Amino acid sequence: MKYILVSGGVISGIGKGVIASSIGMLLKACGLRVTSIKIDPYLNIDAGTFSPYEHGEVFVLDDGGEVDLDLGNYERFLDITLHRDNNITTGKIYQHVINKERKGDYLGKTVQVVPHITNAIQEWVERVAKIPVDGDEQEPEICIIELGGTIGDIEGMPFVEAFRQFQFRVKQDFLCIHVSLVPQPKSTGEQKTKPTQASIRELRSLGLSPDLIVCRSHNPVADGIKEKISMFCHVPPEQVICVHDCTSVYRVPLLLEEQGLINFFRSRLSLQFRRRPKAVLSKWRELAHRFESPSKQVSIVLVGKYTKLEDSYISVTKALNHAALACRHKLNLTYIEADDLEQEVMKSDPVRYHEAWQKLCSADGVLVPGGFGGRGIEGKVAAANWARVNKKPYLGVCLGLQVAVIEFARNVLGWEDAHSEEFDPKSTHHVVVEMPEHNTGQMGGTMRLGKRTTLFKSEESVMRTLYNKMDHVEERHRHRYEVNPSCVEKFENHGMKFVGQSEDGQRMEIMELADHPYFVGVQYHPEYISRPMKPSPPYLGLILQSIGRLNQYIARGCRLSPRSSLSDNESSDTEEEMVFLTENAKHLQYGVTP
Repeated sequence: MKYILVSGGVISGIGKGVIASSIGMLLKACGLRVTSIKIDPYLNIDAGTFSPYEHGEVFVLDDGGEVDLDLGNYERFLDITLHRDNNITTGKIYQHVINKERKGDYLGKTVQVVPHITNAIQEWVERVAKIPVDGDEQEPEICIIELGGTIGDIEGMPFVEAFRQFQFRVKQDFLCIHVSLVPQPKSTGEQKTKPTQASIRELRSLGLSPDLIVCRSHNPVADGIKEKISMFCHVPPEQVICVHDCTSVYRVPLLLEEQGLINFFRSRLSLQFRRRPKAVLSKWRELAHRFESPSKQVSIVLVGKYTKLEDSYISVTKALNHAALACRHKLNLTYIEADDLEQEVMKSDPVRYHEAWQKLCSADGVLVPGGFGGRGIEGKVAAANWARVNKKPYLGVCLGLQVAVIEFARNVLGWEDAHSEEFDPKSTHHVVVEMPEHNTGQMGGTMRLGKRTTLFKSEESVMRTLYNKMDHVEERHRHRYEVNPSCVEKFENHGMKFVGQSEDGQRMEIMELADHPYFVGVQYHPEYISRPMKPSPPYLGLILQSIGRLNQYIARGCRLSPRSSLSDNESSDTEEEMVFLTENAKHLQYGVTP
């Protein structure tokens, strides 16, 4: 097993996750099996109880683990399936050690940070690094570990000390990468190296020496600056790498490859590559080119509750981009704060109210994502109503499904006080109810979480068609409330069809409107398993209908490839609109030809 530690200096949020993911992608493109671990030095057991404004979205894994959003980057870039233990927190480590102490495993010894906490960290990393993540039973060969926060933070000290010891434990199989900011003040226009020098000095004082220094900057780092960093930080010039701000994250792996990282890793870690990465990198170049040079645009509005921080919806944004790129369109995504659509805002701030409605009415499609709490619910209901009445493409995810059900009950069934049990306990028509087995009195880790099976109960379904007419799908969930099963018959009698249900038939998973071009709601979160070259079917359907191509896509047999059953008399323009993926692209690994 080879271990690559990625640390960061100067500031947090510098892009360690994208860089770690990009490195993993390059190594996987060379035929190696790669896994990832994210270390978050906070005391929380997991990310499940965080406000979206605190750390962005909570990413959910197959096994129900609620983890940091960086694990979403790893899964998307590497096309792997991680586990809850791939996210290490201080809380998990201390809980593990204290539980062992309570059982008497330390035989009366005084339990201390060194060696007990640091040993627990090292043992955790070695154990998790061996867990298969590629859908087979083969152990990974390389483990990329991202240390969250900034070198010098007091919270991260036990982890730095653990890896100081760990490098001697695994010897030549350990490599350290340090990501540091190279600022460029506008007053002088000169790139400054002092922050990086100070950060490296801090890292070395703690016992770790970087093999690679990755300089994050607004513009490409000049050769003279790289030489200066090399001289003062005791790293060869060719091991000072520049990652400047790119037009898209898809450029980052290409930027690293251009600077010789593949050969460096092969030499430094004595790696045996199984294939040349050319085919994979060419697909990423195509992906980056499509992002940067689209022929057309598609406009989607996201009606959410946490729009002040875009990272709150990062997986949703990525899934929309994946689908738009597959259709050779640039995504023009507009955020609308849900409560700006409510009547009360019109009374207090009519300008904000009318601007929000103008954004909604000018969009090609509407997306209402998940969320918690009563704020902005009436705005989401209003957005669902507008999309339904005006036949605009609509995708509701989790809470987005529930507000669509509430809107339909009020305006089609005539249940004026229809609501969710979560938001209005006094309503006489609870069309959304609590799942009692998932309310244990504790918030963390008690929702309906992780991968669950959804069975299609109807063959006449747009969603079933988008999922290649499969009998069932497996998607990840994160919710505590569900559509009231006792109301389903009345909904379906009026045209709201629940075409997908849980295995026991009790939980409504997929909703469609019979007389609407694309009005879909899903209780699960399909964005979690969307990939750059494998767009999520519900998101792909939203984009296709928003650009007026859903019927054509279905008529082609759900094929997106220009090579897929095109007749000779079809226009080349239509050909170019379609993507290079084949009908079975969802089964592909990167770089594998069907």
